[in-house]
Amino acid sequence: MKKILVVSSNYYKEISDQLFFNVNKILNGKFKVKLLIVPGVFEIPFAISKHIKKYDASIAIGCVIKGQTPHFDFISKAVTQGIMKISIEHKKPVINAVLTCLNKKQAVVRLKKGSEAAKTLLSVIDI
Repeated sequence: MKKILVVSSNYYKEISDQLFFNVNKILNGKFKVKLLIVPGVFEIPFAISKHIKKYDASIAIGCVIKGQTPHFDFISKAVTQGIMKISIEHKKPVINAVLTCLNKKQAVVRLKKGSEAAKTLLSVIDI
């Protein structure tokens, strides 16, 4: 059975928990799923990189909500680029389900991205 690592940011815990629920709903029974919790989305690429050799694929879940400073832009870009770099360098799927939203209401509307990420993984894991 293939092993999947899901790295979840705990910063917006209720959003990440629901994203993981939706990921697990699709993958449970098809794969061995390991959940790893990190404090924020910025730590996701490091955590995936550290454990990438032990897993067949990874999914990054979390949420960044825009505030009053440019911090949102820097974090969103760094995380997205980090995830892509890991996937390309290790030639393994790393699916990005980190929500980047203007407010919490937008994040709640996009919780289906968890199941979409799991379905994406299913479509690319054996490419």
